[in-house]
Amino acid sequence: EVQLQASGGGLVQAGGSLRLSCLISGSGFSFDDYVIGWFRQAPGKEREVSSCISSSDRSTYYTDAVKGRFTISSDHAKNTVYLQMNSLKPDDTAVYYCAATLTRYGSKWYCPRAHSFGMKSWGQGTQVTVSS
Repeated sequence: EVQLQASGGGLVQAGGSLRLSCLISGSGFSFDDYVIGWFRQAPGKEREVSSCISSSDRSTYYTDAVKGRFTISSDHAKNTVYLQMNSLKPDDTAVYYCAATLTRYGSKWYCPRAHSFGMKSWGQGTQVTVSS
């Protein structure tokens, strides 16, 4: 069983930056076997994927909404995945969740299909609020 703990959310002005962290724990967890993703859910909207990372093929995936502004990375020594968010916009306001799933596929294949295939383990959300 994999556990994820997200942190780093907060209130920031438009144009500002935040870095989210996702600490991953659980027996048998290996970055090489998982796709890790950051998802977000804005008020009144469905949860959507933002970015994913997979170590098996060293790939990352970003949706068009965050591409060029967000950067996902992982620190294997700390069992942590980060989401660096720059040039934040009010539309980025949402609860952000990290999630993980065991898969042989890389992030570029799995992440666009995560809504259909699902993610096995979810952390609690962290609120990001961007003021205009």
